[in-house]
Amino acid sequence: MSGPTAPIPAPPVLPRRLDAGAPGWSTEADVVVVGSGIAGLTCALRLRERVDRVLLVTKTVLSAGSTQWAQGGIAAALDPEDTPEEHLEDTLVAGVGLCDVEAVRALVTEGPDRVRELVALGAHFDLDDGGGLKLTREGGHHRDRIAHAGGDATGAEISRALIAALQRVVDDPGIEVVEHALVVDLLTADDGAVCGVTLHVIGEGQVDGVGAAYARAVVLATGGLGQIYTSTTNPPVATGDGTAAALRAGARVTDLEFVQFHPTVLFLGEGSTGQQPLISEAVRGEGAVLVDDRGERIMAGRHELGDLAPRDVVARGILDVMGERGLDHVFLDARHLGAAFVQERFPSIVARCRELGFDPATDLLPVAPAQHYASGGVETDLRGRTSVDGLYACGEASCTG
Repeated sequence: MSGPTAPIPAPPVLPRRLDAGAPGWSTEADVVVVGSGIAGLTCALRLRERVDRVLLVTKTVLSAGSTQWAQGGIAAALDPEDTPEEHLEDTLVAGVGLCDVEAVRALVTEGPDRVRELVALGAHFDLDDGGGLKLTREGGHHRDRIAHAGGDATGAEISRALIAALQRVVDDPGIEVVEHALVVDLLTADDGAVCGVTLHVIGEGQVDGVGAAYARAVVLATGGLGQIYTSTTNPPVATGDGTAAALRAGARVTDLEFVQFHPTVLFLGEGSTGQQPLISEAVRGEGAVLVDDRGERIMAGRHELGDLAPRDVVARGILDVMGERGLDHVFLDARHLGAAFVQERFPSIVARCRELGFDPATDLLPVAPAQHYASGGVETDLRGRTSVDGLYACGEASCTG
């Protein structure tokens, strides 16, 4: 006979709020948008077309999020010979059966128009000799469909254009921006619906300290969680606090374990922690290759797309080689691309590498995988609605499928 069955431990009880002082001031809006990356800025601008008052709050300053660090570009079926169906197929293959097909279909069919809207808003993408968008290729894609800006400064250019658009309506009483504002918790009504946020504004300004912002809806666009990892490409503000606030308010979160590691992050030594320099996948899209300490190609024979296999495949390939050979990094070889081409195509990466003592035109670049993107997050439907009434999420903070 078997012994008594061990009792099943009770699930942990999450706190519903953080310890903070009582709100010393308050304000009201139709919608509060939390975060000022591409998701939050776009959301705030579009919402202003539909509601009377939008409050945009951001933890530091408008341009301090992850968007400005994005190098490679935006994937969309913009080439006349490309189609959303081909983009759909590539995405589903890379997603190895884990994607929500309808969410991907919305992405690939609406994507081209969203890129054109960014152009109309003032974002300057790189153009080819004929005046069309210059497109390149990244991992998992069978066609050139990555639109980029400034060579390797796409995120910075999009952020600039969106902030400029926001500045053009700075005198509009219907949209207010509060910087240095950390959202402490989501406010909920008696029925559990979200009805605002408590936030702590740090520094000088018309509002200071802990306050409350009441609204009909709150949109979380708070980005990723990279700083919980030792090495990440994320800026210091990416601490996952939006997801944590949603959890405390009772929202469902999904796939938090789905964390993407970028294969090619510049390796600065064993003791280097925090935000690390990213070497864009677009460098491999232009022909750079991964090699081990013997100069042998790492991705040869591992995948039909070689160095442009999906990121998880490339990252695992690198880790396999590192384990087999006892290495703490491998190398990215872009030397054959030529100094002039590398400088023109990747000016930001070249400048950063040279600051750190490397030259992509003449040196093998030491690289290793590091945390890059949170694929999971606050669960939403195709309209950004979470499981809690009044709460929406978009961008990296969300899990859309």
